[in-house]
Amino acid sequence: MAKTSNITLVLGVVVMVLIAILGGAKAMNICNMDSNQLAECLPAMRGPSPSPPTKGCCAVMRVADMHCLCTYKYLLPTVGVDPALAMALPKKCGLNPPPECGGALDMDI
Repeated sequence: MAKTSNITLVLGVVVMVLIAILGGAKAMNICNMDSNQLAECLPAMRGPSPSPPTKGCCAVMRVADMHCLCTYKYLLPTVGVDPALAMALPKKCGLNPPPECGGALDMDI
């Protein structure tokens, strides 16, 4: 029962953060990034023909806590972000993603 409550709490926080990122609300800090900065990467994570990550997006990725970001990847489709494109950003920016993040959707929190 406690595990279910923890998962629900985490999901609620994640949804609020993602809404703030996508909705242009007041900036929030998530995984060592300002949510407004993370929004700069959205064009590289959406659609059938995503744009390459910008220099600004890659600068954001350099300071991001990648382990933290990996915990949110399974929620990305709910906000129109392709998880495979999102997980490919570090490599496209010349960075190494953490091995446990991989390209598959992990559901463990």
